[in-house]
Amino acid sequence: MSAYLGPTLLFVVVVLELCFSPATVVAAGSAVTHLPGYEGTLPFELETGYIGVGNKGEEVQLFYYFIKSESNPNTDPLVVWLTGGPGCSGLWSITYDNGPLRFNKVEYNGSLPTLSLNTYGWTKVANIIFLDLPAATGFSYATTSRANQSNDIKTGFDGCQFVQKWLKEHPNFISNDLYVGGESYSGVLVPILTRFLSDGIEAGDTPWINLKGYLLGNPATVVIEEFNYQIPYAHGMGLISDDLYKSLERHCEGKYQIVESSNSNCMQNVATFYQWYSQLYESHILEPACGGDPALTRRPFCHLGVEYQNLFDQRRSLGELNNRITAKCRDHWYNLVSYWANEQTVRDAIHIKKGTVDLWEFCNSNLSYTYNARDVTSYHAYLSTKGYRSLIYSGDHDPCIPFLSTLAWIKSLNYSIINDWKPWWIDDQIAGYTMTYSNQMTFATVKGGGHTVPESAPHQALIMFTKWIQNGGLL
Repeated sequence: MSAYLGPTLLFVVVVLELCFSPATVVAAGSAVTHLPGYEGTLPFELETGYIGVGNKGEEVQLFYYFIKSESNPNTDPLVVWLTGGPGCSGLWSITYDNGPLRFNKVEYNGSLPTLSLNTYGWTKVANIIFLDLPAATGFSYATTSRANQSNDIKTGFDGCQFVQKWLKEHPNFISNDLYVGGESYSGVLVPILTRFLSDGIEAGDTPWINLKGYLLGNPATVVIEEFNYQIPYAHGMGLISDDLYKSLERHCEGKYQIVESSNSNCMQNVATFYQWYSQLYESHILEPACGGDPALTRRPFCHLGVEYQNLFDQRRSLGELNNRITAKCRDHWYNLVSYWANEQTVRDAIHIKKGTVDLWEFCNSNLSYTYNARDVTSYHAYLSTKGYRSLIYSGDHDPCIPFLSTLAWIKSLNYSIINDWKPWWIDDQIAGYTMTYSNQMTFATVKGGGHTVPESAPHQALIMFTKWIQNGGLL
């Protein structure tokens, strides 16, 4: 599987040159010691701020949340975290995924949602920058309509500039090991951003960046083809019958997403499959589905860009998704962060510039975005030649991007296997399975995890992250 570069190749070359030009140092971020809805002083150090990036001047203002490690921030690694989408805010990760906070699951009654600590936040062992990227994500904004438009390559470029400028602003962290991480659609963006940083190091760009590798959860990698693995995954998990699976194999020959209209048998089988599959919760097969309420369908991860979303909507229509509403589905609680982030007291507390973002959304439903990197396996291949470590993990209960699709593109890289499929453990219990490769890549499943593993399997996720980031592996 070769990466889709096509007409973007020249753009990449131009962008590389721009990314590695001298960066302007901007004003430092601001400390946040109290948050509305959280009782008392925050037990961790939080800083928020903006970094200006862009081809011309600083037309794009990227907003970030920097949380210092609760262990040893001077020596613990620094992680730049992208939430996915594209267009999903780092605030979602802070309060639902791998960050140090959680919204209390109390029915919204018009009052401010409340927060408590997440015992399994990854900031226990690492410094993390939760970045709103690209422009128009979260509280990030652009000063011109032109700058508001983005794509996969430009997003990597803007992220590269952000890291360079942020480190100039925070020289105490220049020597810390640096990793880039993210989940879902960040599987496209993180390798691109990491490649820009790597090439900048070779070009002698300043400041010097102590880049060590990257990590990805349930990552989109080969756009559209990911969905071809939903059917074998569903069969393996006992979600469809043997007869239907054999008929799908026979009539579709492994191609389930782009089906010729003349192949009526395949079309009918696919429609039957999605009649059942579309009624599952799209991020975790064991969770209650939300039904057809439009207020509960702006999910932050499984829309995976316009092309993915159109395809997913088509499959849902094939399945005739029922309209039964499960009020306490996981998506129901996602609304709490929107209520919270749109309160003026919250915006004041985290130092949001007035007049920049009228309505905060955890995932921007109107992002001006072009998808111009359809297959990023070549980025993984390139980065491995530079000696960077990588952790690719998958929740084994994710029906959106099944672990089978991730294993398929990893296999296509043709790296020698150092440790074949083995269990990794927590407290004498199997927490998942792992493989390691000669290119310093580690693949791991997380037992019971969904599309966003730190959200659905927080304990296992923290142990996995800690083992890999501190010891280099899970075994």
